[in-house]
Amino acid sequence: MQQADQILHARWVIPVEPAGEVLTAHSVIVRDGRIAAVLPTPLATRDFTAPRIVNLPRHALLPGFVNAHTHGAMSLFRGLADDLPLKTWLEEHIWPAEARWADREFVRDGTRLAVAEMLLGGTTTFNDMYFFPDEVAAAAIEAGIRAVVGMIVIGFPSAWARDTREYFANGQAVHDRYRDHPLIRTAFAPHAPYTVDDDALRQIAVRAEELDVPIHMHVHETAHEVAEAVAATGLRPLARLERLGLLSHRLLAVHMTALEPAELRLLATTGVSIAHCPESNLKLASGFCPLAALMSHGVNCALGTDGAASNNDLDMLGEMRTAALLAKAVAGDPCAVPAHVALQMATLNGARALGLDQDTGSLAAGKSADLVAFDLGGLRAQPVYDPISQIVYAGHRDQVTDVWVGGRRVVEDRHLMTLDEQDLLATAERWRSRIEAR
Repeated sequence: MQQADQILHARWVIPVEPAGEVLTAHSVIVRDGRIAAVLPTPLATRDFTAPRIVNLPRHALLPGFVNAHTHGAMSLFRGLADDLPLKTWLEEHIWPAEARWADREFVRDGTRLAVAEMLLGGTTTFNDMYFFPDEVAAAAIEAGIRAVVGMIVIGFPSAWARDTREYFANGQAVHDRYRDHPLIRTAFAPHAPYTVDDDALRQIAVRAEELDVPIHMHVHETAHEVAEAVAATGLRPLARLERLGLLSHRLLAVHMTALEPAELRLLATTGVSIAHCPESNLKLASGFCPLAALMSHGVNCALGTDGAASNNDLDMLGEMRTAALLAKAVAGDPCAVPAHVALQMATLNGARALGLDQDTGSLAAGKSADLVAFDLGGLRAQPVYDPISQIVYAGHRDQVTDVWVGGRRVVEDRHLMTLDEQDLLATAERWRSRIEAR
């Protein structure tokens, strides 16, 4: 018999690759933090032994979710300025609050709160855009979650950097510090076309190639943004980004609610990925991303929650359901974005968008053991005809019982194993009191 570290026996295994496949009575073999094999349970018990055996007789085992767009620390602003248009919300409430509060302590505490919520909901990788990315990385390492941290660039001073030169210098220092860490990657994170000038965007295009990292950016978030760009520059934002050399497989464009047919073709030919954030877009009335049309052109589309200040949660199960349902309504086609495609968006497509698909996003031999056990045995899940459909259309994050990142069990029986929940609650209450008092 071959030696492994862990063997996970599940009623169903959903590998994501091949698309839509569900394996009944299968097991995942974990060795050295990676998937050694996915086998029928009788073969797994015959051929492998391990000191830790986990039986999941009423569960589906699937890849951990990849949250392709977050502002984790903004969890401390959850509910602070609800039911407002994006421009009002951002310029009159969020930016002033960030100017007052977004220091190292805020980012550290807010990210820890966000990471706890994400882990409990089955997210094992998140792509973050916020100030003090070194604090984001430290919080992720503490919790044992995989993270892509943004080397943010924005055209005004903040507590993180005074000007463009310092944004680049500080971002480079973060990249150098974490370049070999197993859980942390970096990406350039220019905030948006309307907050970053041409010279900085040209530098980002060059530096991203040199460092071999993605570019993570809000683009075409609203029709108003596009109209203002045309009035100011004569160009739609995508055309400007193309001119500056940013449209490539490195770019993860977030939101993308205002697109013309020619832009769909441009995105496909340049290899740009999309981070679709349906619930945040709906809450801020930002518009509807033409998801089915993008996918019909072959554009890689991932899912993100956005920050908890505009969502108001970090629930990838909710995003899957909303994305699938909204896509059907926007396309006028009930077959648009079926359940297995929504699941792929939340896992493998997100990994592809971040350049991590060789390491995570599906259950295949050689990939990192980033796994979620989803309980389908309760009354709310009965009867189960199709586990994927059940998870996407009727699943709730309370059904996530266990989570592994790189083979490490970070959630066990719905309890965090790396973070103290009571400490997080107390910290969140301290911040509420401070912010509300101002």
